[in-house]
Amino acid sequence: MPRLAAASLVGTAIEFFDFFVYGTAAALVLGPLFFPTFSPLAGTLAAFGTFAIGFLSRPMGSVLFGHIGDRHGRRPVLFASLLLTGCATVAVGCVPTYESIGVAAPLLLLVLRFLQGLGLGGEWGGAVLLTAEHAPPHRRALWASFPQIGPAVGFLLANGVMLALTAGLSDADFRSWGWRVPFWAAGLLAAAGLLLRSSLAETPQFEELSASGRRANAPLAEVARDHWRLVLLTAGALAVGYAIFYTVSTWALAYGTEKLGVSSTVMLICVMAAVAVKGAATPFLALLGDRWGRRPLCLAGCAGAALWMFPLVALLHTRQPLLMFLGFLGALLAFITMFAVVAAYLPELYEPRVRCTGAAVGYNLAGVLGGALTPIVATTLSEGGSGPPWGVAAYLTVVALVSLGCFALLPETLPERRVEEAVEDSVESAPA
Repeated sequence: MPRLAAASLVGTAIEFFDFFVYGTAAALVLGPLFFPTFSPLAGTLAAFGTFAIGFLSRPMGSVLFGHIGDRHGRRPVLFASLLLTGCATVAVGCVPTYESIGVAAPLLLLVLRFLQGLGLGGEWGGAVLLTAEHAPPHRRALWASFPQIGPAVGFLLANGVMLALTAGLSDADFRSWGWRVPFWAAGLLAAAGLLLRSSLAETPQFEELSASGRRANAPLAEVARDHWRLVLLTAGALAVGYAIFYTVSTWALAYGTEKLGVSSTVMLICVMAAVAVKGAATPFLALLGDRWGRRPLCLAGCAGAALWMFPLVALLHTRQPLLMFLGFLGALLAFITMFAVVAAYLPELYEPRVRCTGAAVGYNLAGVLGGALTPIVATTLSEGGSGPPWGVAAYLTVVALVSLGCFALLPETLPERRVEEAVEDSVESAPA
């Protein structure tokens, strides 16, 4: 299990590095380089628009790779998704700017960002199922939480590189070539990830499905016919997590630098520190999920998010690094209280024959609802006025309440397994 968990964590971290480095670049530099004829606000919105394309393609990736995972195994998904995302990311670093090739530049960005999202849409399902289906039932949330640490590691890598470049280069050099370096580095990281994953074994549950001939012939059709309500509920439930994370990691970064006049270095340090604590807390919260259940933690995280959005905006508007960090930390702890157990919760909600498709589609639809729209909506709501952007806080609070309602309609998956384990233990301990 440690080797499997490490391979899932590293691969997921690499793919999210690819995905996050684009978001940071969109907040800091892509607007003026690829949309120079726009006003500063319109350029930022256009850059976030290309950012959103990656979320729109993620459900398509979950359908494509989910079909592969349910028909041919979880293991092939891990290779194909990482290869696609890595190649697309390296290519982003090679795209000429608007000044060189005109309108073709933003069009190329759109295509490559679409391919990034397509690959990432398959990564989560494959990485999570690899660990969840190998893990012992009483520690499934713990082991399945390691791929959930990957996004934090990827974010820290992406922003650490960006922080070093913005601090070590002049503004002219960073805008000329420095911002491309993290995209080029993605190629080396992807190669390392593929090498690490080359020795992984297929999951026991998929091998059992193959041996018994019970694999789904058309996983997406089966999910749409028999599990559509579950897909919609999981998408709505998880939307708040994406909304919180991309508010902190993308919108707040742009708002703090452009509107509040805080240096990009200070903003990056505040966000990175909060993300580091969130990543460290993930396995401990997952252990609580193994002890008390998945649904209680998800409900607690949603409630905490609903209560924290107005304090988040108020603390951000102070421009004080420590207070901004506390605002980000409170939001991300509410987020990870939910997402630490989601990697065990979603697979448990779906039957094994369609698990890769169902869990991945629900997870990535949530990304469209919460991640793609939030930077755009928040940027629009925060434009104008000199006071705190309370409209952003209200929007996030509404999203949190909707997600809370969706989680309330989902069943708990832990108690049934506990009953089964209790029966097994009683049988094993019975005298011969």
